[in-house]
Amino acid sequence: MSKSWIDEALAQTEQGPDGLAAEGRRQLPLAEPGDREQQVLDRIDRARRRRPKVREERITMSHGAGGKATQTLIEAVFLDAFRNPLLEPLEDAASLTVGGARLALTTDSYVVSPLFFPGGDIGDLAVNGTVNDLAVSGARPLYLSAGFILEEGFPIADLQRVTESMRAAAERAGVHVVTGDTKVVQKGKADGCYVNTAGVGVFERDGALGVARAQPGDAIIVSGPIGDHGITIMLARGELDIEADIGSDTAPLNGLVADLLDAVPGVRAMRDATRGGVATILNEIARAADMGVLVSEDAIPVRDEVRGASELLGIDPMYVACEGRLVAVVPGEDADRAVAALAAHPLGEQAAVIGHVRAEQPGIVQLKTAFGGTRIVDLLVGDPLPRIC
Repeated sequence: MSKSWIDEALAQTEQGPDGLAAEGRRQLPLAEPGDREQQVLDRIDRARRRRPKVREERITMSHGAGGKATQTLIEAVFLDAFRNPLLEPLEDAASLTVGGARLALTTDSYVVSPLFFPGGDIGDLAVNGTVNDLAVSGARPLYLSAGFILEEGFPIADLQRVTESMRAAAERAGVHVVTGDTKVVQKGKADGCYVNTAGVGVFERDGALGVARAQPGDAIIVSGPIGDHGITIMLARGELDIEADIGSDTAPLNGLVADLLDAVPGVRAMRDATRGGVATILNEIARAADMGVLVSEDAIPVRDEVRGASELLGIDPMYVACEGRLVAVVPGEDADRAVAALAAHPLGEQAAVIGHVRAEQPGIVQLKTAFGGTRIVDLLVGDPLPRIC
């Protein structure tokens, strides 16, 4: 971590909410670079432990980006309103016990723009996204619901294309759409078609998964190249004069997850890297487990096309959404076996260990850069890629 970065971070933590230095605030004494680095880390940790509070008076696009604003909105508004033991873990699916059976329940909404893009569309995205939320919770996906909000004037041919895509995706994933709903709003009150899904699955294995279970020495694995989906959506909008041979990675992960759990029953946690990308998941691990996370930039698989487009757009691929990639936390001694199990599946051929959990600097994610330094990987602040799912 460079001295200039530390000085800048310290200056930011000394600022008031208006961005100006707070009057009367005690100035830090001069310190060595190593001491200043620890001061930065301590202040970040204290800031994260404060009770979340939404400071905006109205919803902004950042509240849907999967980063800091989303996390604050969820915790300060929704969790406060609905708090209960089943909701509080904030995992991708709730774990329920009904009549002696352990079930997983999840829900999601899809507002991607454009509706049709290279590698997929809103239909298979909706099915795969819900299937994946169930799968990474450790459940076998079974049934889905499908709710449609349609804008007056939306072409019937496009709706049929979406539903056919959903049917095919459900068949590939081995699930059934068993209930649904349709609403139509006036022209100009929506954007063609929005889809809401809910999913039910069954836990067939003992034990529970969760990012809070991460322990020092655990390996962090990503199942393949990151950022494909988010960059595909950005380029598909045609707003940028950039051409690249990139397609969305949208896919059902339940088969890949089953192979991993068969090979490594001791998997601690899994998450699918959607909004906010891999960086958000790493921060969720660090925060929930109260552990540090250290990852290596050179170890993170990114396609050349995605890296190039990201550089042109000024975006870090770590924050770009995937729709067919998972992040897994496994005991360190099981890392090789886990990577081998993932790599044997078509959706995990480029699986790699990207870092480890550690006891040092709890709650902080750090990245070893290709240049040999380190930098903090914080939660996303703005919304560089709106409406990507």
